Formats: sequence, C-alpha cells, structure tokens
Amino acid sequence: MTDIRIEIARHFFASVAEEMGAALMRAAFSPNIKERRDYSCAVFDAKGQMVAQAAHIPVHLGSTPMSVRAALDAFTFVPGLEVALNDPYAGGTHLPDVTLVTGVFDEGGELRFLVANRAHHADVGGISPGSMPLSKHIDEEGIRFGPTRLDDGFVDKFCSASRTPDERRGDLAAQRAANRRGAIRLAEALAANKHVDMLDALIDYSERMMRTVISRIPNGRYDFADVLDSDGQGTFNIPLRVSIVVEDDNMVVDFLDAVDQVLGPVNVPAAVTASAVYFAVRCLAPSEMPSNAGYMRCIDIRTRSGSFLDAVWPAPVAIGNVETSQRVADVVFGALALACPDKVSAASQGTMNNILIGGHDPRHGQSFAYYETIGGGMGAGPNHDGASGVHSHMTNTLNTPIEALEHAYPFSISRYAIRRASGGAGEYGGGDGVVRAYEFAHQVTVTLMTERRVSRPYGLCGGEAGKAGRNLLIRDGITTELPDKVTMETRPGDVIQIHTPGGGGFGQKEPASPTDLGPT
Repeated sequence: MTDIRIEIARHFFASVAEEMGAALMRAAFSPNIKERRDYSCAVFDAKGQMVAQAAHIPVHLGSTPMSVRAALDAFTFVPGLEVALNDPYAGGTHLPDVTLVTGVFDEGGELRFLVANRAHHADVGGISPGSMPLSKHIDEEGIRFGPTRLDDGFVDKFCSASRTPDERRGDLAAQRAANRRGAIRLAEALAANKHVDMLDALIDYSERMMRTVISRIPNGRYDFADVLDSDGQGTFNIPLRVSIVVEDDNMVVDFLDAVDQVLGPVNVPAAVTASAVYFAVRCLAPSEMPSNAGYMRCIDIRTRSGSFLDAVWPAPVAIGNVETSQRVADVVFGALALACPDKVSAASQGTMNNILIGGHDPRHGQSFAYYETIGGGMGAGPNHDGASGVHSHMTNTLNTPIEALEHAYPFSISRYAIRRASGGAGEYGGGDGVVRAYEFAHQVTVTLMTERRVSRPYGLCGGEAGKAGRNLLIRDGITTELPDKVTMETRPGDVIQIHTPGGGGFGQKEPASPTDLGPT
C-alpha cells in the first residue's frame, strides 16, 4: 500500500464534502447560508468515524462527529432515512445549527458511509429574533430536538417554530439536497470499488502525522489563563484556564477547574470545547494532514460535567458556540505559545461580533430575521503581520455583501471601513479590526453578542495587545456606549456602530532611530 493511494483517497473524500457544500450554498434560501456560508459538510464511515471534512467551519470540527454518533445510537440506518438534530446536549452546538445525517449503502443494502451537514438557520424561535438571545434557560433559545426522523410532520413542526418558516423550509431542503449529492458520489465510488478500501489507512495516516507533530513539542506542562468579559446576565470576568501536558506523542488538554455553568448563554457543551481544542492543535500540523478522526485520537480533552465548558441541561448555550469557542481557542493557543513560541501567533480578535436583527419588513408585510458575524484583526506571528478585517479561528464565514443585505432586509449599511491602528504594535503588527454601521429606518429588535470589549487580544513575545472592541448607538446625534451583550428596540434613524477588536502584536518593536525621529 503506497502513500500515493492514501493521498488520492484523501482528495477524493475531501472533494465529496466540498461538493456537498457547493450544493448547499447554491440551493440555500437565506443570505446566512448562501452568502456567509455558515455551514459544514463531512463524510463518515459506517462506525461514525469522520473520514473527511471540507474546509468550512472550524467550530463544527469536533462537534459534528458527536452528532453523527448520537444519530447512530438513536437509529438503525436504512435507505431513505434522514436524521436531523440540533440538541446541544447530543453533540450539537447551539439551536440554530441543524445537523442532517444520511446513510450511504452498497448494492447489497449494507451501510458503508454516512454523510452529514450542519447549517446555521437564521431563526428557530426563542425569545428574540435570530434565536441567540440573552437567555437564562435553553428553552428560551428556540426549538430543540435530539435525533429525529426527517419527515413531513417534523419539517412542518420545525418551520412553524420559526419567525421565517418559508426560509427555514428552503434551507432545510438545501441541506437534504447536499446530503443526496454526497451520497451519489460515494455510491459511485462503491460501485466502482474505488478508494473505499482506504478508510482505515487514511485515518491511521492522520494519526501518525499528528503524533509526529506532538512529539516535536517539548515535554512538559503549559498553563494559560484569560477571562470572558461577561455572560450578559450580571457575571463578569469569567475565568478561562487551561493546562496542557505533553508527553512524547500524546497531549492532555485539561479544563477540569473551569467554573460552574453560569446564568447567561456563554456556556458550551463539551462538543464545542472539543472543537476549539482540535482546531488550535490542528493549526500546528501541516496543511496536507487529513482532517479526520485519526488526529483526534492523540488529544485527550478533559472537562467537568456541569462546568461552563461542559454544560448540561438546562444551561443556556446560545452564544457559547460563537464567543466562548473563540476564547477557548485563545487560551489553547496561549498555552501552546509557551511550548513552541516560533509556531504560534498572538491572539486574534477573540470574538465573532454577532449581530441579530429582526422584526417586521414593511416592504413585504412579513417578519424577517437576520444574523451575521463581523471580521476583525488577526494576531501577528513570528514572521508576519496580522491580517486586517477578516474572520478568524472558529469562524470561517464570509462577509455578507452590502448589496445582498440591503436587497433582502429593511435596513442599510451606512459605513464599512478598516478600524485603523486597532492592531497591537510589535516587531510584527496585529491586524486591524473594522467599523460596520447599521442604519435603521424602522423599529426592529437588535441583539448584540460580543466579547473582547473589556479584555484585549494578547500580544506575544513583547508585542502589544490589540484594541478592545466597542458597540455604539447613535440616536438623535448623541453617541452612547452599548454593553458587550444587549437586546434593544431601535427607533427610526438610529445607527448602531460595531468597532471590532484588533489582533495582538508579536515581538518587541525596536525604537526608532534618530533619523526616523526627524530633526531635534
């Protein structure tokens, strides 16, 4: 068995997942999926081991396999069965992320693969538009369901729970089409007996590559700590600590002393914590390493059930998936920087700057719900400046084009610009954040779920921290600072400005020479 066969199989299975994603994006109804591409697609073997994931959303990396496992535990897959779930306590992330799992069978009717995709639906009910509210209980966040047979009755129930049922029906149909596309490609491979005998070798190859990466990290214990700004319900400066122990080709990532789950929705299920860890460690590996179950075997993630990093019912989790996941990645990168400072960049913006807007669209006489995240500054690295105005780490979504946004919704973008000098200084400078301003001609409900408004993205090796973000309301010519997490009703003419954080700098910036300083 040669390495070239493994490489060909790697590209084949990854291409199946990528083709699924292309089908999902093209068929979707909502700008959140069609424009921002807030989805992930993956291929699994019949045992539920991930074989390949497309380069979509990192926060889905470790959690989608848990959803597939939950579906396998709940159902015996037969041809025609489609299983949907979004329960954060059954491998999900937060309620808007709906996972769809479909079996792929050979000509003899034996289950050989599973295909799965996860897409963020812009509204699944709950106490505020967008289904990422300032909640205190999971039931306030929208409809929740464990592994469920996808039939007409379920589709009707799911869509009726949303403020935008037609859009939900369209996006769900796009998810079904994506899985069918993946199933067709895998069925073709099964019929031709191509690549399907390489599954175990491909997964083992990924494990060998990751063990080699870990073995090059000096043995030892590496601790790092940071804080979350708040939970949105009165708890501030929530400590976030990790201990990483490296011993030869094994790694233990320990969050056992995490604080208990909190009242507000920054809690995360263990699946999200795992996703952030896998992402951060994966960044140390060569880009050609297959993203599958193999490399995950090398990383032992330890959490405590009932803590805010391993939440249990009825903890609210709406923004843990987007905000806490970013900060878990921050602390893991911080610890890894102690072990291998030549391979890790300073902190990126550490937030997705979530904004949710919903209400009545007077143009069409219908309800609408819109969700987007906003880019910011990337951290500088050992030999490069940080990028400006980009989505980083646990999100891999795109910018929503202003033209598409203003066509679909009854508000406008009055400013969109780089936030100059917001990146941290250093030998290499952190990337700058952005300023994005939303102007409202009608009353709508706006929810902001953001982080790094108090704490700042750290620099490394003497580099300075990036600037914290700001949320501003401009009303009747008066500018008011908004909290990091808030739900509010706008008035006609209001403008909300989001100033996103910059990335941290790397390395000590050398003082200017006398000639640089100009005449004295």
